[in-house]
Amino acid sequence: MKNRLTASSSALPDQPRKMRQVFGLFDLFPLSISSIGPVFSVAATGGVMAADAGWWALPAIAGLAVPFVIASFVFRLLNRHFPNAGASYHWSSRVMGKTVSQYQAWILILAYFFSIPPIAIPAASYTLALVAPSYHPSNVATILVTVFWVIFAAVPLLLGSKPTAHITKAFFILEMVSLLGFAVLGLTRLHATSVGIHFGAVPVGGMLVVAVVAATILDGWEIDSYAAEESAKPRKDPGLSGIIGALLALVFYAILYPLMFAETPMRLLAASTDSDPLALWAQRVLPSAHWVILVPILASTAGGLWLTTYILTRALYSMGRENLIPESFGRLSKRQVPHFATVAVLGLVLVIVSIQLFVASLGNFFSLVLSAAGFFLLAEFFFDILTAITFLTVGHRKLPDVQIQPHQHRWLLAGAIFSATIMGALLVAFFIYGPQAIGAGIDQTLVVLLLAGLIFVVVTMRRVKRTHIFDGNDSELID
Repeated sequence: MKNRLTASSSALPDQPRKMRQVFGLFDLFPLSISSIGPVFSVAATGGVMAADAGWWALPAIAGLAVPFVIASFVFRLLNRHFPNAGASYHWSSRVMGKTVSQYQAWILILAYFFSIPPIAIPAASYTLALVAPSYHPSNVATILVTVFWVIFAAVPLLLGSKPTAHITKAFFILEMVSLLGFAVLGLTRLHATSVGIHFGAVPVGGMLVVAVVAATILDGWEIDSYAAEESAKPRKDPGLSGIIGALLALVFYAILYPLMFAETPMRLLAASTDSDPLALWAQRVLPSAHWVILVPILASTAGGLWLTTYILTRALYSMGRENLIPESFGRLSKRQVPHFATVAVLGLVLVIVSIQLFVASLGNFFSLVLSAAGFFLLAEFFFDILTAITFLTVGHRKLPDVQIQPHQHRWLLAGAIFSATIMGALLVAFFIYGPQAIGAGIDQTLVVLLLAGLIFVVVTMRRVKRTHIFDGNDSELID
């Protein structure tokens, strides 16, 4: 472990060119918020949460929020010591060893890839609902608009880091202004549209499922960890913007969910699992122009599409340059972005979406598989917390700077142990209550995918080269 935890190491001589270190804190901060996609998250999960737990969904979200906020501080610590485009994958390699890291790589790929198709199809649906509200789109129309958004997402990612940041900022501003506007509107209309608060009996199973689903709305802020090698100050800014993003996400949800629940009959929200609960709320608070809610939802959805892809492509880039997966994933274009990884991920997304829309027998299967995104996102964070616990108990004191100035992180270690306990319990509980909330076969699907990770480890055991260690040095901001 001592060798893995060495603070500095030379990169391999045949490593591809470095990514450009151009992100400042005010680039990373919008990336973290937009990657969460608070408006889209509420639109995508509000109906499911209302159906599973009603008002009890709020304490379920709050319960999971605690370990996620603690995780943001854990990410901050790991970023300071091990900044790397692979983030989670790299941290576990440095602390837990290659075998654990390779298994976590499998979990990471599933977690983020399963999150992309459920964003791509709604992007098309919201676009069609906005431009042609009375039109009932065919599958052909849906896939054509989906192709448009996938290409749109690919453009900033392929143009480079700065274009990605600039376009994200524009969508970020639109989403923040919309969030503020609807929050103010909802508060001013509360006296006229309130439907009352009724919690009822505690739906234990529903709350546990909601907590796992909440992983899909509480993640995303960690994008700055995967942007470490593109940050001007890689040991300072990544992690800090993530903490800000995680805390602000809670503020957004603490306002939006209660307002939506308080001003829309719960039975209507619970019946909207296949539609948009935010649109139902907008019809009540802004009946004359409720369609305007589609604009921020679409902006939030589009931002989430390319930023979730960003996270996955940086992780694949890190794996590719270490030969865990084909080396093509570890190559950079002339604009110093992982172009092959970007095209491969978005191309495969289009394949999956096409199958969902046009092949009914396989479409249902893929819908079931993609519904496991929350489980694997939670599993990914669980591995990160275990990495932090191991680092803080075994590896931290072996670092040269700690040996010179001994110090400990007792409160962070206690928080990490608490978070691991909560996340581990939720992962186990999902096997018990998941089938009744998602559908029969989800347990078997998860088991098969988890076991497939072991096969992935065995197959890739001899592929991995020496760990690539980014120097973490500061760079001047480049416009």
